[in-house]
Amino acid sequence: MSGSPPPSGGFVRRVGLFQATAINMSQMCGIGPFVTIPLMVAAFGGPQAVVGFVAGAVLALADGLVWAEMGAAMPGSGGSYVYLRQAFQYRTGRLMPFLFVWTAMLFIPLIMSTGVVGFVQYLGYLAPDLGRTSGDLIGLGVIALVVVLLWRGIEHIARITAVMWAVMITSVLLVIVAAATDFSAHLAFTYPAHAFDLGSNTFWIGFAGGLTIGIYDYLGYNTTAYMGAEIKDPGRNLPRSIIFSILGIMAIYLLLQIGTLGVIDWHRMTDAKDIASTSVASAVLEETWGKGAADTVTVLILITAFASVFTGLLGGSRVPYDAARDRVFFRPYAKLHPRHRFPTLGLATMGVITAIGFLIGRHTDLATLIQLLTTVMVIVQALAQIVALSVLRRRRPTLKRPYRMWLYPVPSVIAFVGWCVIYGYADKNSPGRHPIEWSLAWLALGCVAFVLWARFEKVWPFGPKEITEDYATPEDTAQAAPAGT
Repeated sequence: MSGSPPPSGGFVRRVGLFQATAINMSQMCGIGPFVTIPLMVAAFGGPQAVVGFVAGAVLALADGLVWAEMGAAMPGSGGSYVYLRQAFQYRTGRLMPFLFVWTAMLFIPLIMSTGVVGFVQYLGYLAPDLGRTSGDLIGLGVIALVVVLLWRGIEHIARITAVMWAVMITSVLLVIVAAATDFSAHLAFTYPAHAFDLGSNTFWIGFAGGLTIGIYDYLGYNTTAYMGAEIKDPGRNLPRSIIFSILGIMAIYLLLQIGTLGVIDWHRMTDAKDIASTSVASAVLEETWGKGAADTVTVLILITAFASVFTGLLGGSRVPYDAARDRVFFRPYAKLHPRHRFPTLGLATMGVITAIGFLIGRHTDLATLIQLLTTVMVIVQALAQIVALSVLRRRRPTLKRPYRMWLYPVPSVIAFVGWCVIYGYADKNSPGRHPIEWSLAWLALGCVAFVLWARFEKVWPFGPKEITEDYATPEDTAQAAPAGT
């Protein structure tokens, strides 16, 4: 295994390559594409919306290579927390990992909340008379059930995840096959006038909105990086789980998007009164194989949505654990369950925030919730982590890297530009919601919280920097920079 073994009494490496890839794919292909195809069509104004999924795939793959190198070199619990801690400790102490945990405790459960919103949305196809209050209660019940199922050992969770992954693949393939049986190239490839007018500002606003929705649909390719301390042979399996899951989901999404557009007229997806705007996959099955088949596949989609929330909270609950263990977050989050060895407080907290985000999404709209959560994560996680990769290559050239990014630094540059496009167009794609301002306010509040916390803990800037070069080789240690640099 690359890197350091898990500490005594800590996590156990029990998750293999297949299970790791299944965890990523289950999180990526949850309810996302089934609820965002209409949103993508609305953003682009036609079936050219497939461009959004392609752009999202390119950004996910470029960013995934950043995660692959970092995760293989530093396979600890917490993902970005570990990488930011190691890269930026020389100049800003514990500021960056603190801010990451601060934002992750918000955006990870918000991502999960969109899955529960989609779950209730598709449940409405099976129960057309489902009221808002009933839907709210069902969604909260789903979140409670996920937390209960996660309250056990990782070896049981890995088996459950593999079963859910199989259900996810089945549901997606059924929709793709059904679409292929009644596919109309005229519907799928007839574009409105000026659909690809690159000189139009409207096109680029739509592209940025589509890119945001696209990367949201791919989010989850990094789930196993949060569980690095629980992956077998992480130097080999962690990068492969990221790359395999992105390539697999990319192929699935393209077939799903094009197939859906070849069965359902895109105008129906923009009509709020049409079932295709809320349950487009069910509409495809009803159009091709009839109502009975649509009901059956809808049930599978509900299981798929449940699986995505399940795996998301599984990985996300590990984020504050490593930070708290290193005294960069509230200390109670460092405690593991005495028997099953999972972080109890992290799981409970994210479960509660997921419930709050679900209620917010139910009483606003899904597109706005996606824009808000995506904007919040850009600065501290996405952009800072890309910079961290270059910082670590310069500061710690001898760090053992079982996997190195292909064509470095080209993927880093592509990922950086993609995330900047998402952030720069956020306000234009959510007029009146001010996602950029909210994200900056949350970041500023995190900085204030850090200053108060640092003063209490007597660490930088109120104490000396503590340089801890984890996963270091003897050569790396010999070349380590002094603490004051």
